Amino acid sequence: MTGTLGTPVTNWAGNVAFPGPLHRPRSVAELQSLVAGAEHVRALGSGHSFSPIAATPGDLVTVADLPRRIDIDADARTATVSAGSTYGRVGAALHEAGFALPNTGSLPHISVAGACATGTHGSGDANGVLATSVCAVELVGADGELRAFRCGDPDFPGAVVALGALGIVTALTLDLRPTFEVRQWVREGLRSFDAVPEALASAYSVSLFTRWRGEGFEQCWIKQLADAPTPDPAWFDTTPAPGPRHMLTTEDPANCTPQAGDPGPWHTRLPHFRAEFKPSRGDELQSEYLVPRESIVDALHALDAVADRIAPVLLVSEVRSIAADDLWLSAAHGRDSAALHFTWVQDIAAVTPVVTAVERALEPFGARPHWGKVFTTDPSVVRSLWPRLADAEELIGRVDPAGKFGSAWLGQYVTPARHQL
Repeated sequence: MTGTLGTPVTNWAGNVAFPGPLHRPRSVAELQSLVAGAEHVRALGSGHSFSPIAATPGDLVTVADLPRRIDIDADARTATVSAGSTYGRVGAALHEAGFALPNTGSLPHISVAGACATGTHGSGDANGVLATSVCAVELVGADGELRAFRCGDPDFPGAVVALGALGIVTALTLDLRPTFEVRQWVREGLRSFDAVPEALASAYSVSLFTRWRGEGFEQCWIKQLADAPTPDPAWFDTTPAPGPRHMLTTEDPANCTPQAGDPGPWHTRLPHFRAEFKPSRGDELQSEYLVPRESIVDALHALDAVADRIAPVLLVSEVRSIAADDLWLSAAHGRDSAALHFTWVQDIAAVTPVVTAVERALEPFGARPHWGKVFTTDPSVVRSLWPRLADAEELIGRVDPAGKFGSAWLGQYVTPARHQL
């Protein structure tokens, strides 16, 4: 039976409240009935977005209670997973069966469908956003019927990172690779911005952390394939961390994935945090911007010029690398990218003007904001940054002509002609 929560529903950080009822269908048929009868409806994933991307003037629905699926086709090297599955749960099941995904995000607790719908990513010069592993999307459309978009379909590049605008996703089919092991190390004291491109390219996945206090990058998390060489002892003039580290120095590093170079399955090393660690409701805000990879050094210098604005409201900043893709609404569409991530204190009044200052500093580099983070970029500028956005808007209008899955937020940034609710 569909259930609703009597208390206000918020995202993980508590900075976005959703006024509509939250429905928890327990079967796809129940979800179909709910969608068919709704005037407006949108899906709420694991709630790890910081923008009102899931907001709707109508009904809010979670697919977390739908029957769990992790159906592996070993011959095709694919797995079909229920939309509400987390990367932690999927990763463990795939590894047990001898398979893997190329990458994961920092948190294994996020839902597969939500992460893919917003263009969420991990790191690595050769690794695309998480949605690049998707080869089929199953969703409930505006008429309540199930439909699928498959790799090779003309509309497929607009249906994976779709911001929830095409329907309620029930399952995704993912391309797999053979399982693999990873080793992780933490180095400290990367001082030179000029070294960043080479540092990011030096391992399978690299994350660089700074607090923008004139100290360069305090921590460098290096995730290398287990059969690849270990980092050079003089890796970019850094020193090995003397013990486990958390990127937030006040937090317990026991919650982070192993860092001492011990090999382990991909799904226990590529995330920053352990799956068994359940993050508390986050007293933080987040922003992120993707710039062309070749611009990363200049972008870092531009941010350094406003570091005195950034540091007082910052918890930590992370720099990562992402490969180009062809997904229409992916922030890495058409260009190899570097991601500049900011974890802020939870004070929207203090953070907002700093976010604007960051955006002004990054404007010369065509910085694309992450759809699920806090940003203040003008909607007209946002629409100019994605070359296939008009195609995405046409697809949304064709699949959902009445705007059942629309919202005021979506109307601002993606579908101004259709969904001004």
